Amino acid sequence: MSSDVRIASPQGKWVLLTTVLGSSMAMVDSTVVNVALPRIGRDLNADLAALQWTVNAYMLTLAGLILLGGSLGDRYGRRKIFVLGVVWFAAASLLCGFAPNAGVLIAARALQGIGGALLTPGSLALIQASFHPDDRARAVGLWSGFGGIGAAIGPFLGGWLVDGPGWRWVFLINVPMALVCAPIAVRHVPESADGRAHGRFDVLGAALGAVALALVTYALIEAADGPLPVVIVTAAAGVAAGVAFVHVEKRSPDPMMPPGIFASRQFTAVNLVTLCVYAAFSGFFFLTALQLQVVAGYSALEAGTALLPTTALMLLFSARSGELAQRIGPRIPLTVGPLLCAAAMLLMLRVGPDASYLTDVVPALLVMGAGMVILVAPLTATVLASVDTARAGLASGINNAAARAAGLIAIAALPLLAGMGSEAYRSATAFDHAFDRAMGWCAGVLVVGSVLAFTTVRRPPPDCHRPECLTHGSITAPPLEPRVGKGRLDAG
Repeated sequence: MSSDVRIASPQGKWVLLTTVLGSSMAMVDSTVVNVALPRIGRDLNADLAALQWTVNAYMLTLAGLILLGGSLGDRYGRRKIFVLGVVWFAAASLLCGFAPNAGVLIAARALQGIGGALLTPGSLALIQASFHPDDRARAVGLWSGFGGIGAAIGPFLGGWLVDGPGWRWVFLINVPMALVCAPIAVRHVPESADGRAHGRFDVLGAALGAVALALVTYALIEAADGPLPVVIVTAAAGVAAGVAFVHVEKRSPDPMMPPGIFASRQFTAVNLVTLCVYAAFSGFFFLTALQLQVVAGYSALEAGTALLPTTALMLLFSARSGELAQRIGPRIPLTVGPLLCAAAMLLMLRVGPDASYLTDVVPALLVMGAGMVILVAPLTATVLASVDTARAGLASGINNAAARAAGLIAIAALPLLAGMGSEAYRSATAFDHAFDRAMGWCAGVLVVGSVLAFTTVRRPPPDCHRPECLTHGSITAPPLEPRVGKGRLDAG
């Protein structure tokens, strides 16, 4: 279902505004929280495990439910589910902002992730469904570009809020954004749905996937200091839930993640590369925000500002990288990009007490940004090109969920692998030593991703003209493409 809204019309501008605001709420929130963690830990007397859960509770529900959120939009109307997600996200943000302790904050973050799973798939889908085909590519490019700007300023904004009115405003700022976004969507965005959407929702599959991730995450976080029998039982239950998820997806008439899509070797290979890459990215940005404040002595604002070069490089040069990959094929970018990012992780070993921003931090972030520029656009384009056009939306959703799940597991596992105790972030010396070990793990995972790409990714080069593949500023997950096909929205 499509509409004829023109980009130059007042309605077109309103549609762009509300979709940018909605997607920015979820995208910015996933980056600003890292900068606020040390202050949250101090104010709520939270240990490292609670800080891990502050990030992971959001990622858990978002990763587990994002595919289901897209299906709900297809069935009941993309605008309706988008608005529901915005309101839900704002209400959960309000609860986060007034959380009296770490337990309430973690629960509220899980609720935030549900809201994110409802609004994130609908944002781009509404753009694709609302605009006239002649204007659609430009509209998507504008949406993606503005979203990238939001991702770039997110850590800076988070640092300013933490040092100014306080860390609670990192969450409370979503409320006025939602109060603008939701009424505009209701008034100006045309409704769209998928006439072919039918059958039952794969609620059991979504629940099993989320439970498997939750149990494995819990086991990894508690492995350092928790009771060993509980950790073993939880880990085993998580693996069992994962096996049950695969079994249900094989037997379900309308599976959330059809196993048949992995028959494409290219699709499977690129998703394995995605797991490696985004696990390392998530671990890097989670720990670097802490390292800059706990060890290097930066303020929250300085730490947030310090991270700007990476996303700025992605915004400026991703389109050129995507065009280059179309000419030479994805294999070289997907091999070289992770190696550059691995080098950046090793350069971060220079960031210790009293680190100089220009000589210690900037080189690592510039190399990191260069690696991400080379890597991210070709990765997304290769995923979309590895399956039939009718399954591009499904492939994108699986790739997005895989990236988020990889980040979830990485943030749970890295402190364990690096030997970070529950109070490590309160000691500059202890955290610095553990950070160095963690960067080594991240670099190693990226090298594995590079080797996987070199040995498994093959031509033909992806022919992806979707602007969201090329103009993409998010550091947490690949862009999410709406579903396409007969009777469905054509991404154009």
